[in-house]
Amino acid sequence: MTEARATGIKIQFGIASEQGRRPRNEDYAGLYQGTPAQRARRGIVAAVADGVGGAKGGRVAAELAVRTFIDGYHAQPETIGVQHAAAASIDAYNGWLHQLGQTDAALENAACTFTALILLGRKAHVLHVGDSRAYRLRDDRLDLLTEDHTLRHPDLRHVLFRAIGIERTVRLDHAVEALKPHDRFLLCSDGVHGGLGDRRLRELLSRRLVAEETAREIAAAALDAGSADNVTALVIDVVSLPPVEHAELELAITALPVRDPAPRSGETVDGFQLDGVLSDGRYSRLFRAVDTLNGDREIVVKFPQPTVTEETTYHLAFLREAWVAARIHSPWIGEVIDIPPERQTPLYSVMPFYAGETLERRLSRKPRPNLREGVELALKLCKAVSTLHRAGIVHRDIKPDNVILESGGGLRLIDLGVVRLPRIEEFPTADIPGTPSYMAPELLAGESGDEASDVYALGVTVYRMFCDRYPYGEIEPFSRPRFGKPTPLSRHRPDLPGWLDAVLERAVAVERGERIADAIELAAELENGLSRGGPVSLRKPTLYERDPVRFWQVFSVILGLTLLVSHL
Repeated sequence: MTEARATGIKIQFGIASEQGRRPRNEDYAGLYQGTPAQRARRGIVAAVADGVGGAKGGRVAAELAVRTFIDGYHAQPETIGVQHAAAASIDAYNGWLHQLGQTDAALENAACTFTALILLGRKAHVLHVGDSRAYRLRDDRLDLLTEDHTLRHPDLRHVLFRAIGIERTVRLDHAVEALKPHDRFLLCSDGVHGGLGDRRLRELLSRRLVAEETAREIAAAALDAGSADNVTALVIDVVSLPPVEHAELELAITALPVRDPAPRSGETVDGFQLDGVLSDGRYSRLFRAVDTLNGDREIVVKFPQPTVTEETTYHLAFLREAWVAARIHSPWIGEVIDIPPERQTPLYSVMPFYAGETLERRLSRKPRPNLREGVELALKLCKAVSTLHRAGIVHRDIKPDNVILESGGGLRLIDLGVVRLPRIEEFPTADIPGTPSYMAPELLAGESGDEASDVYALGVTVYRMFCDRYPYGEIEPFSRPRFGKPTPLSRHRPDLPGWLDAVLERAVAVERGERIADAIELAAELENGLSRGGPVSLRKPTLYERDPVRFWQVFSVILGLTLLVSHL
């Protein structure tokens, strides 16, 4: 097994090439990692070439195609992109080989097929001419990434009409695919795919043996299946990917327009068939949808609401979601699906469809969660928030609407469009994000928020989960509330223990210095309370703290009786 790292991308690869029944092996395969500087600039380059049968110098043509392509590609100026750099390299070699094939008897009519894969950043570039092939296995689905340049007539299906060296000029097919961890790529000559077929290739690749062993197994299987040609297989496994560069994301996202008016149910946008509306909020409209280009997979598509705020604000929000999705992979955080840039036309984001319901919808039903159910949900939510905090990310809009309770018992914190990120442009002051009733006092005062602000929102969310009320009452947008003492939870839920009152009072403390420090500490307090009944030295809230109205009623009665007695 061979392993390579390139600017954060980690791969494993293996190559196998067998002569088979032919008198010589005219296939050639290679993978070049390069220096760290070359990897950062041009990526990892892999290629397979197959000398055209019946022509002289097939092996020479194939080997030189791979070697000169790699050298020429890396020699191109940094100012030109992958497609142009690859084309320039192949054009030079093709012209040289074609000329030599016309003048050198030893290389008469020399030609070869060529298929290359360049892994750069978080993208795979596929370059191709001829009938070698590139495949990708993802989630046990095998996709062919190239098209054979052979005649379509059944009796002439092996006759090439495009290859390197056949004509003075050559045109390379070029495609760009978004990479995902655990993607598996196969580059192979026609001796492999002609002998095995796609179904058998999928079976062999899906076994997920190490790349080197898989390559050998594929070559051996092709020969066992009766392939009469040379057989070559190059297998690449993507182990991990580098994080998305902020500048790259910003460039792609800011170029996308906001759809005005926002789409409606029944429309199809970029292959996403929009079914029912899941949410139609102030800033965004969410659809349950089907990805018609990927096996009718159920997904959720979020579009910004036009004319509510400046487009710059929307672009910042969607940029944040994409940035976080590239870095955070957790069972507690909602994913954002990467869409190839050539597919997406307006601004939107795509997420998996999670079967279940939002916490907000759960709160619309009675009975309210009991102590154990509520605390267990709160612990899961604390894990989600701490996942973000460990990465230096502040959510800033934690609320029941942004919590999905999955039908299998899981929990997902979603809506990452207003998160605070390190080293990324902040929202304009007029667009400080959040929902007022869940915003900590410092956020309402215009600060940008930190982990303590998320703890406050967590506390409000847990409080409301138990009683469907707010500790300081509901806060209207654009108002300037005055924070006094929070209403004890026990006033609304006298069946819940006093320790829970104390924990939530600290979680929603007005002063940050009095607040529970972070989500991990909040989880520890809740877990301790559930298992041991809370702190031993817990002070029981006074009647005034639990129910000030009742306190003044009792006080008035006592005062009235006292005055009555004094006049007797």
